[in-house]
Amino acid sequence: MRILIVSDAWHPQVNGVVRTLTKTREVLEKRGHVVEVIGPGEFRRVPCPTYPEIELSILPYRKLVRLIEAFAPDAIHIATEGPLGMAARKYCKRHNLIFTTAYHTKFPEYVQERTGIPLSWSYAFMRWFHNGGAGMMVATDSLAQSLTERGFKNLRTWSRGVDIERFKPRPKDILDLPRPIYLYAGRVVVDKNVEAFLKLKLDGTKLVVGIGPDLDGYRAKYPEAVFAGYLENGHLASYFSAADVFVFPSLTDTFGLVVLEALASGVPVAAYPVTGPIDIIGPHPEVGALDEDLAVAIRGALGKSPEACRDLALQYSWDACTDQFLRNLVPLERPVPRASVASAAKAA
Repeated sequence: MRILIVSDAWHPQVNGVVRTLTKTREVLEKRGHVVEVIGPGEFRRVPCPTYPEIELSILPYRKLVRLIEAFAPDAIHIATEGPLGMAARKYCKRHNLIFTTAYHTKFPEYVQERTGIPLSWSYAFMRWFHNGGAGMMVATDSLAQSLTERGFKNLRTWSRGVDIERFKPRPKDILDLPRPIYLYAGRVVVDKNVEAFLKLKLDGTKLVVGIGPDLDGYRAKYPEAVFAGYLENGHLASYFSAADVFVFPSLTDTFGLVVLEALASGVPVAAYPVTGPIDIIGPHPEVGALDEDLAVAIRGALGKSPEACRDLALQYSWDACTDQFLRNLVPLERPVPRASVASAAKAA
């Protein structure tokens, strides 16, 4: 099958959406499918206001049309609701083509946090965007229930996986820091609620791995914490396994791939009882703790079984995740309009 994925989140961005799409494409291609990902790198773009690490495509429609028609997909998946996602949706609707979407991010909550725009406005846009497709993929049951209550339709489960060869238990002596070591890994940005972790009074070491627009401010405000910055995958995996507790303070993520990476490393997880943690950790208290008081969750997670953490992570594979993605795709009932030779050349 020739599968087209359109995403406003793509390399060189580093986030859960990019990791999910990258691993899914890898597995699909190993199975013989032809996968094309159209991302912002193909277009003129500008930094996203208040979040310059994310670049937004400028007026992408005409070039996007040429790229879609040159590829001639058998199925179309629109991963995000940004400028590229909007342009792809417009194209599909204009040509009466079936497409699927995915709900990767609690976009309304992020927008409200940054701009004050009411949730009702953003959710109205999100319903319009996603309900226009043949199905919207969501990562967890709790997210599906929440979105159903908000009027979203045709929801389909698409879970996540973890690289169990990269993230695995290792010796903890790589880090010469006072213990216990409490690790946060991810984007250092207000959306991730990192400050809820940083402001806690904890014995041991608060360790933050990652970069983002709020890194310098947090580093100055919380000098007692250790900020390691960006780490390549090999070093990142070592830091995961060296921690005593992985702290996931986000209130708005829809899953949290880092939770699986911590568990695969044999590290218990402390988090709030929200979508993602409540689906992964909630049924398995032996691998972590959830509480409205993050400090209580951290204390509860300390000392949980590394073996139990690893065993649970082994249940999440990218192969199973990709099986779900394939089942959720809806093949086109008619081919996309064929690009002319000139259009194909321009898109190349």
